[in-house]
Amino acid sequence: MFPVEEPTAKQVGFRALLKNRSFLALWFGQLLSQIADKILLTLLIALLAVYPTATGTENSMRSILLLTFTLPAILFGSAAGIFVDRLGKKLILVVSNLIRALLIFAIPVLPKEFVVLLLITFIVSTVTQFFAPAEQAAIPLLIPRENLLAANALFTTTMMGAFIVGFAIGEPVLSLSQTWGGDQGQELLVGGLYVLAAMMLQTVVLKETITNAGGIMVNPWQEIKAGFRYLKQNRLVWNAMLQLTTLYCVIAALIVLTFSLAPQIGLQSEKQYGFLLAAAGVGIVLGAGILGHWGDVFHHKPLPLVGFLTMAFALAVFSFVSNLWLGLGLSALLGVGGAMVGVPMQTLIQRETPSDMHGKVFGFQNNLVNIALSAPLAITGPITDAVSNAVGSQTLGLKIVLVGMSAIVCTVGIWAWNSTRRVLRNVI
Repeated sequence: MFPVEEPTAKQVGFRALLKNRSFLALWFGQLLSQIADKILLTLLIALLAVYPTATGTENSMRSILLLTFTLPAILFGSAAGIFVDRLGKKLILVVSNLIRALLIFAIPVLPKEFVVLLLITFIVSTVTQFFAPAEQAAIPLLIPRENLLAANALFTTTMMGAFIVGFAIGEPVLSLSQTWGGDQGQELLVGGLYVLAAMMLQTVVLKETITNAGGIMVNPWQEIKAGFRYLKQNRLVWNAMLQLTTLYCVIAALIVLTFSLAPQIGLQSEKQYGFLLAAAGVGIVLGAGILGHWGDVFHHKPLPLVGFLTMAFALAVFSFVSNLWLGLGLSALLGVGGAMVGVPMQTLIQRETPSDMHGKVFGFQNNLVNIALSAPLAITGPITDAVSNAVGSQTLGLKIVLVGMSAIVCTVGIWAWNSTRRVLRNVI
């Protein structure tokens, strides 16, 4: 099932992964694609300036554009997984990048109408939903089980790296691309990154079994229900998904709360909230790196429980911190805890899911994660305002919300561990 260049079973950690050429191609393809995704969002927002708008509607157009970008993740996340099993992982990985590249290349020649930009955004985001489950499903086909923890740690590290770097360099890189590429330089840059990702992924040697290859998918809803039935029967995988969902809910809620936390810990204004998010990202990278390099040392350890308790501690202590460096350190500690939950749980799902169910399961996971990221963005702000108004103090209201989140995270961590610990000893 595995390519000839896979590392031997006795090799673990990042060093073993670096000897697997197909895995490296998948990894580099993921990195290029994700950086392109982040720069693309910056590009789409920048393009609003060249589209005719009614006076006073700029903020509304920006909100509609962002909603259009995120909506496909909720609508098509689960359904996309069906095609991953039916059409093959490598085909989807390559074609999804090429389609996105063509759409970006087409922007300069299309009419400068807002509805056209929305349509391009919606299609690009929809195609992206096929890439994520195909990528996750390809990892366990390329490497042996004992290296999955290191592989997921590496992917988590580069995902957060792309998140931080992509948004940080997006605007200056796009400006630079206009200097050497003219009016179409921005589109050429982003589309070119997708093309490079496709070329890299084309070199992946992936031996896979395609479900009903060449057949016609008659009833997609039946396929989705088959995935639900599997998750209902496999409580271990289902609990792992719930823990990942909790993790992403905390991350999304933290994004909202950092606007209020920034001045509280000594940053000059709410606009510097990005420092807190960057610190959390660094923590995730650090935690994932430790797990990836020394994963065998942590074998059979209660990593998710420790991760949730670490996150709960960081959230609770945030309520009483007014020092800048201590606040950034807590944010990084929260990121380390997040890695201790996210990396092992993703590894568990990959190990325990049979290959013919990869697309359905990872498609549903992608759907669940996107909902987990979206819902807290909508409700955390109003809840914090309501609590603050009820107690008559914004600072006190923020502390109450943080302590409440800490209690919820701690409870979920203990519950999840109690419900799965007997089986996890033989899996992680």
